[in-house]
Amino acid sequence: MSPWTEALFVYYGLGVPHGDDSGVVIIPGFLGTDLYLMELHGWLGRIGYRPYFSGIGLNADCPNLLIQRHLNDTIARARAETGRKIHLIGHSLGGVIARSVAGQRPRDIASVTTLASPFRGTVTNQTVLHAAEAVRLRILAEHGEGVLPTCYTGRCTCNFINSLSHQIPSSIMETAIYTRHDGIVDWRYCMTRNQDVDFEVPGTHIGMAFNASAYAILAERLAKTHQAN
Repeated sequence: MSPWTEALFVYYGLGVPHGDDSGVVIIPGFLGTDLYLMELHGWLGRIGYRPYFSGIGLNADCPNLLIQRHLNDTIARARAETGRKIHLIGHSLGGVIARSVAGQRPRDIASVTTLASPFRGTVTNQTVLHAAEAVRLRILAEHGEGVLPTCYTGRCTCNFINSLSHQIPSSIMETAIYTRHDGIVDWRYCMTRNQDVDFEVPGTHIGMAFNASAYAILAERLAKTHQAN
């Protein structure tokens, strides 16, 4: 079977473990919206999960506020509608946000999966750094005293950053999917350094949201949570 055929099988949900109707909240990356995660959303539905868009809008605001004002509401709704703990999947910055949320509300989260997410540091290319600085200045201008002066930097001391400094609770299954050919962030910052949790796939940073190899790993890892119960 050719790699192209194998990828098609995965996209159609063939040959991968299927879900138990658990809720999965998917979170977009920096400067992205839920719109570009439509393929992932549809695929999760095809393999037996109940997918939810994050509802955060454009991911270009204080992550702490995005969690408090939007993401927590989505998670609460998914939890209520499914009656189960929720899976979180985040692409790039969305994965960093997902890990922070998992640390903040472990009783509600079954698993957290990051796709090319630099949760161990912020090393990236200059274009992205300039864009992030522009976003930071807009956040300060828009929210004023509603955010800390160091908002959108690694020096911030908000709940979002504090949660990232702690290990993911053992009750939550974590998965970190990365590519050495990322092209946007340093792939070494997208790993936990635990070989049982880290998974390398071919591809690029942007393409991770549509990567058949990543989808196959996602199906296997998500299934492990309900197979163990």
